[in-house]
Amino acid sequence: MSANGVASNLYPFGAASVGEAPERDDALVSAIVAAVELTGAHTGSVFLLSGDHRSLVVAASCGSPPSLLSGWRRIPVNSGLPVAEAYRSGRMVHLAGAEETMRRFPQLSVALPYPFGSASVPVRAGERTFGTMAVVWTARPDGTGLSRAQRRKLRSAADRLGTTLAGLRARGALGEYDARTAPVVVPLPSAPVIRVGLFDWNLGTGALTADDELCAIFGMPPREFDGRAATLAAMIEPADLPGFRSAARAAVQERHVLAHCLRIRDGRGGHHTVELWGRVPESPDDLQASAHLVGAVLDSGSRMAAVAAIERLADGFFALSPDGRVAYANHSLKDLLRVRQDELLGRRPWDVLPWLADPVYEDRYRAALVSQQPVSFLVRRPPATWLVFSLHPGAQGMTGWVAPVRQPVPADTGPGATLAEGGPPASWSPPPAAPRVGSLYRVLTLGSALTEAVTAHEVFEAVAEQLLPAFGGQKLAIAVVEERRLRLLDQRGYSKRFLARFEGTPLHARLPVTDALTSGAPLFVESREELLETYPGIMVSQSNSWAFLPLIASNRPVGVCLLGFDDVHRFPDEERGVLTALGGLIAQALERARLYDAEFALARGLQNALLPHRLPTLPGLDVTGRYLPGTRGMDIGGDWYDVIPTGDEVALIVGDVEGHNVAAAAAMGQLRSAVRAFATAGHRPSDVVANTNRLHMDLDPALLASCCYARLRPRSGVVRIVRAGHPLPLLRLPDGRAEVLDVPGGPLLGIDTAAHFPESELRLVPGSVLALYTDGLIERRGSDIDSDIDRLRASLARMGGGRLEDLADGLLRDASRSADRADDIALLLTEYAPPPQTATKPASAHAGSGPPP
Repeated sequence: MSANGVASNLYPFGAASVGEAPERDDALVSAIVAAVELTGAHTGSVFLLSGDHRSLVVAASCGSPPSLLSGWRRIPVNSGLPVAEAYRSGRMVHLAGAEETMRRFPQLSVALPYPFGSASVPVRAGERTFGTMAVVWTARPDGTGLSRAQRRKLRSAADRLGTTLAGLRARGALGEYDARTAPVVVPLPSAPVIRVGLFDWNLGTGALTADDELCAIFGMPPREFDGRAATLAAMIEPADLPGFRSAARAAVQERHVLAHCLRIRDGRGGHHTVELWGRVPESPDDLQASAHLVGAVLDSGSRMAAVAAIERLADGFFALSPDGRVAYANHSLKDLLRVRQDELLGRRPWDVLPWLADPVYEDRYRAALVSQQPVSFLVRRPPATWLVFSLHPGAQGMTGWVAPVRQPVPADTGPGATLAEGGPPASWSPPPAAPRVGSLYRVLTLGSALTEAVTAHEVFEAVAEQLLPAFGGQKLAIAVVEERRLRLLDQRGYSKRFLARFEGTPLHARLPVTDALTSGAPLFVESREELLETYPGIMVSQSNSWAFLPLIASNRPVGVCLLGFDDVHRFPDEERGVLTALGGLIAQALERARLYDAEFALARGLQNALLPHRLPTLPGLDVTGRYLPGTRGMDIGGDWYDVIPTGDEVALIVGDVEGHNVAAAAAMGQLRSAVRAFATAGHRPSDVVANTNRLHMDLDPALLASCCYARLRPRSGVVRIVRAGHPLPLLRLPDGRAEVLDVPGGPLLGIDTAAHFPESELRLVPGSVLALYTDGLIERRGSDIDSDIDRLRASLARMGGGRLEDLADGLLRDASRSADRADDIALLLTEYAPPPQTATKPASAHAGSGPPP
């Protein structure tokens, strides 16, 4: 089987699911593991560029899983973070420690105020940058970062990944990638902690087949083992043998699983304990099967003894996996935390215990994880019992210790107060208040997400994704102000029927949402009784606590954000302050997005009104046009096409105004009207373009434009072409060949009033297809214009020969698949198909200059 076949069979039902790319994932895993090993880092991540080119999204992580740093799951390309800076600059960003991080990237330092070093390097191949690779290591006492050799190796690892991704992209095997694609998460490389040896034991003959690992567990070189069970039995503690043999005979006779512990002598007077598991194999020959045991010997080293020792201690001990979930908890822990083991295992402590839900405790865990240094802090278990937590991080997770505090704790001690390593001192003094890093992290995280939101609904999605999990809410609604009334923008968790009752509520109504908005002060309601006492008779949803956040921007009410909690929720002062600050961020983003939505609706309406809704039917010609919006800016622009009958001729025009906004659409409308006026007045093609240029200059244009104008006489097939800074037209011949029409051109419209625009003439062969287009159809990042045009020429030759509509759809489909496309596209195809009696004899289709016939 090929490597691709093996990879695909690792996926359910033998094939990768939609959107998955096994070869890409394998390359990501290999690269990030190599980067971590080469640099000695404890965490590494690969960020790939999203399909819309606006974000760098975590594609692979080694060490710390992305869920622990969810605020950095998606990083805007234009953000002030090292990962984005490395992508934009194409250079490594190396930060030796906390001091350099604070100096160069204060936002990162505020959000992750822990001692660590990091390096971010672009992942690229040639001129194409696919993303960024980043590693994080424990801060070193001398403040040094990676050595020159380590930096060189990191760059090499990133370059190898870039080359691999480029090869996959060329073969169409790279797959699509966006924020919805789950990242590949791999653990840090480590030596196996448990050894497993396999055996097949014939009880009748005493023959035993053992693999190399089993021989190693018994301390015997594999080549010296003679294949006899007695040889291995001689290495077992004699006192264990009678019981073991009895258990083995019972397992064979009763056909049940054998599970037994044995002590293996080490030759130095000591021994270590192993577990032996075996069973009678399934076999058609029952007599033969009954004489056999097959199974495994498990050697966990000193782990069994360590677990037994910890279980005897009065203090609580636990182990956390790399994603913060409890993997082990001793029996004493359940008494200290007052929670059952089955409730704790497999979950994060702060998700299970309400008194650990303050973000400051999760931040203590994140501090230990990122810095890889021990952290100790105090926690108050209600009603008044203080516990000391100590976290000790490692490559494969974290060990925790919990013990009661036996010294008096001052009443003003804040949650998460830090301690010196080793626990509380004998002589107690009040520790400083813990910095509310978790709160700052929430603000920065939402702020980062809102910078990516463009439309009002994208703002809502960003708020819902960040606010609900951050504060434990279950319901969210945002209403906006329109004509002094509230209109629902979007909601999550509420019944649409319930919210419909409040649609169109005037601002003067006495309701919590309107009171918060008109007063400009947030309203926090912690119980249904409190709500009904203040607002008697109000309809209440299934929630039990609410936060009503006024959205005020530029001293104007923009809307209101309603956060609902199914259970009773207390709002401490700090949380109220954070929610109030977040309300200001949401308001500014929402105001910006609503202005964008309004401008977009205006521009899109203007553009739709100006583009031709239906092309004229012309004898001897088959004409079709297409327009495709861009993928950046407002998804609108100044590209246009038009077909204008002028007596016994027809004018064909494709133009492009720079920009993607209302101004571009308005300028396009002016130019389209000018071309129509001059064309229908009978001006020759060069004069039409020259007059349009002068008119554009007279209107004091802020934007430049290009166009390609062609006038075709269907009776003769003669076409005259004028270009103004526009890409060269293409011609597909009846025999399937396609060529670039190298016609001379003038400058862009809007540069020089006296500009000259040369006119070229050629004669079309019946069955020829003339293609006029804008640069959005061909431009690719990192490619020159000549190569782009030649690629379109090849596509035109390959796809032609059928219906003109299908050809236009195929050319646009090719362009829309490109991850590099950002500009809008206009395309106009004209097939010269005169009736047989008027068709001219075949003639050359090469361009030439001359007077009109």
